[in-house]
Amino acid sequence: MQKIFIFLLLFLLSGCSVNDLMVWGEINKVQVVKQNAYVKHYRAYFKRDHLQPIRNGKRYLYFYNKRTEDLAILLHPGNRYLLYSFSHPHLVIKIPSDRKHGYYHMLKVLKRKGYYRIVSPHTAGYTAHVSLRRYKKVRTYLVEVKDYRHLQNLYREAIRTYDAKKIEKIKTKLPNILIGSYYEKYKAQAATQEQLKQLDIISAKLHSDEETQARSGTEAKNDTGEQLYSYYLKDASYYELSNYLATSEAKSTLSYSQYNTLKSRNSQLREKDLLENGSLEELITAYKKNQDPRYKSKIMQRIKEIQKN
Repeated sequence: MQKIFIFLLLFLLSGCSVNDLMVWGEINKVQVVKQNAYVKHYRAYFKRDHLQPIRNGKRYLYFYNKRTEDLAILLHPGNRYLLYSFSHPHLVIKIPSDRKHGYYHMLKVLKRKGYYRIVSPHTAGYTAHVSLRRYKKVRTYLVEVKDYRHLQNLYREAIRTYDAKKIEKIKTKLPNILIGSYYEKYKAQAATQEQLKQLDIISAKLHSDEETQARSGTEAKNDTGEQLYSYYLKDASYYELSNYLATSEAKSTLSYSQYNTLKSRNSQLREKDLLENGSLEELITAYKKNQDPRYKSKIMQRIKEIQKN
């Protein structure tokens, strides 16, 4: 007790206030600031002085653990890496950093613990926004994260079953970026006007991309063009890539060559999707245009399936 008293006395004599002491307890700490049945909102202020670049100039990276369903952010203050969990706010993983223990060593350590780097939190059902903020005279990164996973699953079920009643009483809107590609997939597969009508009702309950960016932001917007390009070139689905190429962000972020490369990949993915999931009418229409024997083979296969049924 005496040591604590002496510490506080010296702290105050140095010109600092009790409020300053409280500030340090609020920084580098994840807190739940708001939640309801569908969304959980996390906030954290991370001190940005002395943070070292981790990779390609980035001073923070996101990781996700599928087993524990944990989204986390990685920082590099000096001689160690710190992984702060959002899903489990009190969890902080510390990894030494020196000449022998660099970026790839850190990745191996986190991999053993079940964490893998993700390009953007929205791939795991979250939105995230990072901004520079001076918090009570301390230079920080303000990180706002929203967990939409439960709401995302409810919307997926409604879309998959073409039943808007499953979400009609839910007032919380889901950002389009978290469900857009899934929605477009089932819209393309809709066989009746009633199914399309149900999807239109569901669509009305989604945030537009502009609303999402204005209210909560997305890490995709904060990522560098190279990171986005790599993700959409290697990992994105056809519907996800189509949605991205249709945005103004794609043309403003990507180079002319990158944009055309992604358009070419999108055409390849579209062809693959058509061969795997296209209706008989769509396959016949495509075959009339390209005379591709693969389409003819698929058409014959579909006809045989129809005859069997």
